[in-house]
Amino acid sequence: MWLNRSIYLFILPGLLWYVLFHYLPLLGNVIAFKDYSVFIGIWDSPWVGLENFRRMFDDPDFLLALRNTLIIEALQLIFAFPAPLALALLLNSIISEKVKRTIQSIVYLPHFLSWVIVIAMWQQVFGGDGFVNQLLLNQGFDRVNIMNNPDIFKGLVVAQSVWKEVGWGTIIFLAALTKIEVQLYEAAVIDGANGFRRLIDITLPGIRSIIVLLLILRLGSMLSVGFEQYFLQRNAVGPEAAEVLDTFVYFRGIGQGDWSFAAAVGLVRSVVGAVLIFASNWAAKRFFNEGIF
Repeated sequence: MWLNRSIYLFILPGLLWYVLFHYLPLLGNVIAFKDYSVFIGIWDSPWVGLENFRRMFDDPDFLLALRNTLIIEALQLIFAFPAPLALALLLNSIISEKVKRTIQSIVYLPHFLSWVIVIAMWQQVFGGDGFVNQLLLNQGFDRVNIMNNPDIFKGLVVAQSVWKEVGWGTIIFLAALTKIEVQLYEAAVIDGANGFRRLIDITLPGIRSIIVLLLILRLGSMLSVGFEQYFLQRNAVGPEAAEVLDTFVYFRGIGQGDWSFAAAVGLVRSVVGAVLIFASNWAAKRFFNEGIF
């Protein structure tokens, strides 16, 4: 480490950021076992043991947020997770480098937009007075309630996530695809393998380790689907459709001042995420001989 001290200095800012904003705040989880009051402080607040956790599983609002989170994450795993892989395979099949780079630049752009801008754009297109409804009215059709319809909200947020992040997610897959030897494809063509067989026998096995890695990391954040996207649309569709654990913690903790209860929810979410990472890593090593540790 001393010989490479100049290189380790580059790690220092990121390490300090994690220590200050990720590891030190872990000490605050102690309020999950207390009846915390901001007026008397963390250490002087009385201990209540597991009372906040018992309240959590008896709270219908928490169960609603948990159900919405699990449903949305299941949809994300089915549709949003494979989308970057499919796009990467499509881009990788394009022969013209100029066309490929142009498409990449276009699909990367939404990643750099904040959710405030993304939701505003979708509102302008699919909202009650948006472009789609204006087009339908001009053709003599009725309005279509898209942005304010709680029945299709979960599918809507998945579509928004795909549109915003699919391009950015292709970066890792495209990098992995470049590591596959071209000679393998040439040999497969000589043996008479069609495009589908080359995909199944060469491409997917060649990037299997990356797929497994990203899937494990995705499962670890299964109970954290995000905050801004749902917070910005919560009033339009109602909490019954848009309340997830991230917004639930915010409204219960900061909005209502029930800090200990919100900390208990956050602690359970973190513990479950850690368990999912270890369990999925064990399963990946057990069945695919792949893992992250």
